[in-house]
Amino acid sequence: MSATEGATEGAARAGEAEVEQGAPVPAPAPASPLWTVAGLVVVFGLAALVGVLTDAVPAATEGTGFGRVAKSIEYPVYAIALGFAGNAVLSLTGVRQRMAAAFRTEFFIKIGLVLLGATINFAVVARAAGPAVLQAVLLITIVFLFTWWFAGLLGLDDKLRALLASALSICGFSAAVAAAGAVEAKKEQLAYTATLVIVFAVPSIFLLPWLADLMGLSPAVTGAWIGGNIDTTAAVTAAGAVAGEQPLQIASIVKVTQNALLGVVAVLLTLYFAVKVAPAGDPAGKAPRFGDRRSLLMLWERFPKFVLGFLLASVVATVLAESLPAAVLEPRLDAAKEIQVWALTLAFVSIGLEFNARSIKESGWKPILVFAVATVVNLVVGLALASVLFRDFSF
Repeated sequence: MSATEGATEGAARAGEAEVEQGAPVPAPAPASPLWTVAGLVVVFGLAALVGVLTDAVPAATEGTGFGRVAKSIEYPVYAIALGFAGNAVLSLTGVRQRMAAAFRTEFFIKIGLVLLGATINFAVVARAAGPAVLQAVLLITIVFLFTWWFAGLLGLDDKLRALLASALSICGFSAAVAAAGAVEAKKEQLAYTATLVIVFAVPSIFLLPWLADLMGLSPAVTGAWIGGNIDTTAAVTAAGAVAGEQPLQIASIVKVTQNALLGVVAVLLTLYFAVKVAPAGDPAGKAPRFGDRRSLLMLWERFPKFVLGFLLASVVATVLAESLPAAVLEPRLDAAKEIQVWALTLAFVSIGLEFNARSIKESGWKPILVFAVATVVNLVVGLALASVLFRDFSF
């Protein structure tokens, strides 16, 4: 287990020990291998049901008013919803804590993110037009800093600020997960952020193509706007498909460029939190200065090691794409993609199962306001950048 995993799980155990003011601290439920196996059966069973629902709901509702919406609902929606439902049932029966050892959110997420790197070919990014790269860098920087500032203005916890800013400015679920590993955020904060991503991303699939058509935007500007503003890659693909083939191409390039910057943001967050927390965390008042051996060791301990796996997988995929025939490589990448989806499905189910409802009460309405305001800023800045950078783009 890495230092990051240990610290995160330690924070989780500390969070589980928290109770309402005045309430006695409950004794921890005894864990046993049988309960852990039972918990794994629940996690994998719910994940399998997610796959069934993802395919069955659109087919069953085809031709109805809900059919178009059902096609755009991503697997994390079902995974988190089923995790919440399982949480409620297991809590009512009093066995959720006994099964808690099976709800390995961090483990499943890190597998999924490393495999996600294999789907991002840096050669594609390198060949992408300069405007796509420039828009991604500028939009991530502006939206991240605004969200961070506005959340701080409302007094939100730094870790939650990091999750909200990362999810809004980069790529939704995956960015929030990477940020959570970097800053050692609580699982409840990650679940809350993931829920906000879902709530805001699904309507955007239809809203942005409609607004682009209403404003008479060109296909390239439309695609750049969609790719830069909708949080999740799957929702970007869906919205691009609604807008047309050419907008879909540009939207995909911009979103892939943003995804490629995920590791960079995770590293910067790790650096910021390591330097910021170091003085307060040194009981002797002798916190290491940045750049000396102690600070570098602390930075390495807090660095999310899965980011290296993410970057390495992307590099390997890029090299293989240039050296192997597509007929040989694509089946293997498809297999990696299927495992990635399974791992992230297990992770999001586990998040729902581990979720503590007190986090919503503690966070209140402020994170929702931050997400809403920052989304509007993202839309306005994204449209301005897309209009300037892609106005002369031709296919």
